Amino acid sequence: MANTPRKTTDAQRDAEQELPGPMVVLRHARDQLAELTGMTTESVSSFERTEEGWVLEIEVLELARVPDTMSLLASYEVQLDPRGELTGYRRLRRYERGRSEPRGTGRQ
Repeated sequence: MANTPRKTTDAQRDAEQELPGPMVVLRHARDQLAELTGMTTESVSSFERTEEGWVLEIEVLELARVPDTMSLLASYEVQLDPRGELTGYRRLRRYERGRSEPRGTGRQ
């Protein structure tokens, strides 16, 4: 028997085409979090596609200080639906820019 290609319905094809790729989701998540919190997003330190959509960890500048190494940053967990729309966020931790985590305390 020859392998027959799997047929994709028009609805499945349309749904797949409407879903944004990772880079679009990352940029949009940063913009949405910044707009909601009024804080400057610095970077995305992790992201994962899940059954419900996306989960990201975004680093945010919470309080600028002089010198800059004393500024307060925070890591936020951000949840998004499959289309990249923000559905929730929460602060995970707060830290000074110049400080690193002690060994073995990073998220797994």
